[in-house]
Amino acid sequence: MAQQQTLIDSIPSDDTSIEPREYDNLKDKYKGDEFVYERNVENAGWWTRFKQWLNDLFRDLFNLNSAGQASRATDIALKIGGVIIFLLVIYFIFKAVMNDEGKWIFGKSSDKSIIPVTDVETNIHSTDFKKLTANAEKDGNYRLAIRYYYLWLLKGLTNAEIIEYDVEKTNSDYYNEIVSKQIKDEFSYTSYLYNYIWYGEFDVNEQQFDKAKTAFTKFLKSIKA
Repeated sequence: MAQQQTLIDSIPSDDTSIEPREYDNLKDKYKGDEFVYERNVENAGWWTRFKQWLNDLFRDLFNLNSAGQASRATDIALKIGGVIIFLLVIYFIFKAVMNDEGKWIFGKSSDKSIIPVTDVETNIHSTDFKKLTANAEKDGNYRLAIRYYYLWLLKGLTNAEIIEYDVEKTNSDYYNEIVSKQIKDEFSYTSYLYNYIWYGEFDVNEQQFDKAKTAFTKFLKSIKA
């Protein structure tokens, strides 16, 4: 007992009087955003407000009973929306690249690719394909020459009233318009040559070009193009 009393006596005490302090207008002085430690929807960021709006929307729309269910539905919707946006961005990038670098008449592997609107393709009836093919062949650009031969063939078939040319038609569309079996067979073969050479993306030597050229010129003569 004496030891406990000794410990109590050894604890210092302070009898100094305490003067109360008063602070005026504390709420006005510390009302900035940096002093807000508890956030609600009104003073939260736009992303938090947007998620809360979605939560409320899903709760009302699907009659959800709890905030947790609404929050899970919001998270799923945001993930799906993010995937859709990502796919759209990829699609538009791919489309832009194809418009600039892949201007084709018929798709390399798709039968439904359409003819892009270019000067030559939209004005085939006023284009001198004989001159274009000769120039391309002279420059050794055999792939381009075959491209011109194919357009020349479409022009000839249109003039012979065998097909009706349209920039958005595919080679299958033209094939189905042809009535004569012989012309169908020749068109199918020259279409194969065109796709193989133009979309094969490999160098064509002179011998290969001459073989394809013979098929095209023979076909053009048969329809008097």
